[in-house]
Amino acid sequence: MSTSDVTVLVGKKPAMSYVLACLIALQQGQNITLKARGKAISRAVDVVQILRNRFLRDLRVQQINLGTETLKGQDGRDVNVSTIEIKIAH
Repeated sequence: MSTSDVTVLVGKKPAMSYVLACLIALQQGQNITLKARGKAISRAVDVVQILRNRFLRDLRVQQINLGTETLKGQDGRDVNVSTIEIKIAH
């Protein structure tokens, strides 16, 4: 088993889609970084909680990084968007 890192970008899909992707990567011995921004942040947190409470009781959250990105809005103005990175391992 390798101990490589996998990045899962959390967006608009149902949380269980990301849970399944994480479970597959964890079974292959990989560490995972969940990345989300804006409204998807709560879904990323939900994914980690589902993994911990339903599937992997010994799942470790190694690190959480919070940040802000500046993006161009639809009207051309700069918009600040919150971001989160959650690093997990089994």
